[in-house]
Amino acid sequence: MVSNSSGNTLLAGLRVVECSMLGPAAVSTPLADLGAEVIKVEMPTGDYVRNMSWPIIEGKSLLHLHVNRGKRSVVIDLKNIEGKKTFLELVAGADVVVEAMRPGGLERRGLGYEKLREVNPRIVMLSITGYGLTGPYRDLPSHGIAYDAWAGAVSPETNADGLPSIPNHTSIGITAGPLFGTAAILAGVVNAQKTGSGCYLEIAQSDAAAAFDWLRSETYRSYRRPESEVTGNPTDDYARRPPGTSGMADGVRYQFYASSNGHVLFMASEQKFWKNFCLAIGRQDLFESKPGEIYADHARGDTALRSELAKIFGQRTSAEWVELGLEHDVPIGPVNTPENISADPQFADRMGWQPSETLIAEQLPFPVRVVGQQPPAASTPAPELGEHTDEVLSEVLGYGPDRIAALRKSGAFGPE
Repeated sequence: MVSNSSGNTLLAGLRVVECSMLGPAAVSTPLADLGAEVIKVEMPTGDYVRNMSWPIIEGKSLLHLHVNRGKRSVVIDLKNIEGKKTFLELVAGADVVVEAMRPGGLERRGLGYEKLREVNPRIVMLSITGYGLTGPYRDLPSHGIAYDAWAGAVSPETNADGLPSIPNHTSIGITAGPLFGTAAILAGVVNAQKTGSGCYLEIAQSDAAAAFDWLRSETYRSYRRPESEVTGNPTDDYARRPPGTSGMADGVRYQFYASSNGHVLFMASEQKFWKNFCLAIGRQDLFESKPGEIYADHARGDTALRSELAKIFGQRTSAEWVELGLEHDVPIGPVNTPENISADPQFADRMGWQPSETLIAEQLPFPVRVVGQQPPAASTPAPELGEHTDEVLSEVLGYGPDRIAALRKSGAFGPE
């Protein structure tokens, strides 16, 4: 299990005011993990992320428990005059405002960037949306897989009834979008500290999915040029391969192989690694007969060698092959699944789990650490709706009980 360490104080003193719905709230999760104060401002009806997706753990969705961990929840009705005033007071003392909802959500409530700048010229505002603030799809309602499909990162597969269905895949847009946004936020904060002026940033999760998958789309784009200008690798006699990993389907020295109890990924595309492997298994004859090129040689299409390697890899367990790789400097990696990865010793050493005793669900930590320390760990679970309203208004804005009571009566926190 991961315990709290000083690694989660790197952003201590940074205050983020977040207005979010659903998964895009992940844009500020790394900030909270690294010690920033993230105040999640919710409308009286709350963020229905608490009931969205699966699994549901102790009545709360894992999505909510993960993306909103370490944050505090304040209920403010942004349609109410007193509620707007309270929100602007929070912004006046903040470094960042995150708008993670449909485009223009705060602007429609009279709380757009220009209004925020009036109370805080140094404020950095980030809007994270599905398709961005511009373009013909700007107002198209959407959810996470839409951005991967738009970017060409996931394609339909046919089910047993012959109908198109959504395949199991890693969601890119809803993950990469927040991470790109987090990096931009920190760049904006650094610039504001230097210049005294904030900025208005925006990111589309669809754009992020495309940017994350840049190699394939840029390769297709490059292939539009004549073959005299754009070729394949020298080891392929300069013939063009399909873009991305699809061009490795017929690889031999860079390929999956079945071990005696699972699979490993063999990656001896450099000649020195191929030689090390052959010597380690006592098969120098393989190297002598097919030494290959110095770099990037996958022995593509050599079915005889692939069959021979399949027999060899089936003689040892995955762990034994990894150990051989460590001992003889051969790139051989284990092949895990989301279900069994926690049993991997590398995972146990590097990642571990943040405990359910703290976060309600066991969760993976933020993966960047201060050298010599464990990964930063959230110290509080995702909040209940409005759990910290009185606390934040008292601690951050200095409101006394009478003023909080008056605001409550005015409807600033929604109907009584």
